[in-house]
Amino acid sequence: MRYLNYINGQWKEPTTGEYKENHSPHNGENLGEFPSSAKEDVQEAAAAAKKAFLSWKKCSFQERASYLRKAAAILKANVEEVGRDLALEEGKTLAEAVGETQRAISILEYYAAEGLQPIGDVIPSANAETLLYTNRVPLGPIGLITPWNFPIAIPVWKLAPALIYGNTIVIKPADLTPKSVYHVMKAFDEAGMPAGVVNCVFGRGSVVGNELVENPAIKAISFTGSNQVGLQIQNQATANGKKVQLEMGGKNPLIVLAGAEVEKAVNIAINGAFKSTGQKCTATSRVIVEEGIYEAFRDRLVERTKELKVGNPLEADSFMGPAVSKSQQDGVLAMIKAGKAEATLLCGGEVPAEADLANGFYIKPTVFENVSCNARIAREEIFGPVIALFKVGSYEEAIEMANDTEYGLSAAICTNNLTLANRFVDDIEAGIVHVNSETAGAEPQVPFGGCKASSTGSREQGKTAIEFYTQVKTVYMDRM
Repeated sequence: MRYLNYINGQWKEPTTGEYKENHSPHNGENLGEFPSSAKEDVQEAAAAAKKAFLSWKKCSFQERASYLRKAAAILKANVEEVGRDLALEEGKTLAEAVGETQRAISILEYYAAEGLQPIGDVIPSANAETLLYTNRVPLGPIGLITPWNFPIAIPVWKLAPALIYGNTIVIKPADLTPKSVYHVMKAFDEAGMPAGVVNCVFGRGSVVGNELVENPAIKAISFTGSNQVGLQIQNQATANGKKVQLEMGGKNPLIVLAGAEVEKAVNIAINGAFKSTGQKCTATSRVIVEEGIYEAFRDRLVERTKELKVGNPLEADSFMGPAVSKSQQDGVLAMIKAGKAEATLLCGGEVPAEADLANGFYIKPTVFENVSCNARIAREEIFGPVIALFKVGSYEEAIEMANDTEYGLSAAICTNNLTLANRFVDDIEAGIVHVNSETAGAEPQVPFGGCKASSTGSREQGKTAIEFYTQVKTVYMDRM
């Protein structure tokens, strides 16, 4: 089946006339053809968004919210189909894919409700005759460049606040997972969204993404992806006077202190590191264990890891599906090879031998120990199912090691010591902190984002999303 761009309320062929096949990472099945668009397609979409902005910004919040609710209801009616398509194109298990789709629905419903919240303040003036207040106004057309690892949740958590606050959008989905965003566009189309308010252009980042960053009609860019690409976008966009929001990498630590319940801590580590094949910016990458329980934790972690079923993401008993692509699989295997040269491999570290997985991009969940703090697997983001295990002598040593990274997205601790749990919240250099839960996972009503090299600009999600998608207008109103 051939899919089209969505521009100015219409499904349109790319000006290039070229398409790219979308393949399943499980077995190479062709899932459809999506446009390989040119910059002219982006220009048309940006012009449509610019024109639609003039009327969309004048709509009431309640009117905008009605479209978000309708789109959410359409996705909810098709949640199983959408989730299955997500699992097929990205590789995460069906349960995770359906859960992600439900999360996208919740985000739309949340921001529809935000349409009834205050957006300014009345501030006392030095002049008794002056009514002094602030308001928030939309920026204009916004470019969204979204990743493949959460192909429906992340696009929705960008576009929902953008829309409710009165902006129009042009989105460039990841070319590895285009169908998930197609479902979102289809839902808005069926919801009767006014032409030009939402636009979607499929294609390569070097073409579509570059034009979004360069196009003068686009007033801001929200990007989630690698640090290398994100910093290039930041330099290019700010040079063109655009507002920029970046969510990038992580090297997230889990600290397990003596006295923690070993079985629960192992479960937290496994879920955080290996679900979604470790392809999360919030995935657990480093597990730092206090020496009193290190051996017990390590042995149980290895035992449990060996029991995990790696297989077809549509099968209910599969814990972990494939990597999203051959290049992603190759990159993770290259990091594992580096790990074998600089640490001790405890389990995994190879491609599964099962014949029915031979055509997919599978990797066994992997655990290393005796890892140097300077090893590549200790410092670089792997974005795959790999744990680097460390033994420390104290909480202080654990914190020092956890903070010894350029990243600062998410971090977790397992402990029954309330004092140390509270110290951890203060001491850890991360934007998201978990106590006795995994590093991965985020609820839509709270801010999402990190510090250091993980994020720049204002936070995503929750009420703080308004900071990026609007600007403040201060009003002095005096009597005649």
